[in-house]
Amino acid sequence: MSKTVIIYSFHTQKSKKVAEKVIEVFGKDDITAINAEELTAKDFEENSNFILSAPTWFDGELPNYWDEFVPELEEMDLKNKTFAVFGLGDQKGYPENFCDAIGILVGILENCGAKIIGKIPAEGYTFESSKAQRGDIFVGLPLDQENQGRLTNERVTKWVAQLKKEIK
Repeated sequence: MSKTVIIYSFHTQKSKKVAEKVIEVFGKDDITAINAEELTAKDFEENSNFILSAPTWFDGELPNYWDEFVPELEEMDLKNKTFAVFGLGDQKGYPENFCDAIGILVGILENCGAKIIGKIPAEGYTFESSKAQRGDIFVGLPLDQENQGRLTNERVTKWVAQLKKEIK
């Protein structure tokens, strides 16, 4: 298994905490952290396996650091690259766009030829709609620190175990 890169904002609180849990469970020697706010195309060119943090901001938007990088990302050929995406959302406060950022980012990655791993069943969540949901699955790991924070460690642990099996 080649080294995996995790990309998240080093300046956030909740996403950073989840990313650090992913790193801990994954194994610090097998993963490299990159600050999403300092991301370059070279980071994507030089690596093959990625875990991306995509918290949903406002009414279903990507965070600024991803939004600013999207034009460059959309021009990349991501064939032979593997991506898993996790994100934070609020099922009760924003039930109509729960974890939309996961779905938005995965859609961009798929359009660039990327392989998406880390899909999970959509059970155990209560919301109206989500761009991260396709049928009865999520295309990444949605987490709700506001309403289901007690489930985060277990969800991350299971998800990382799944990723390790899916990463080639």
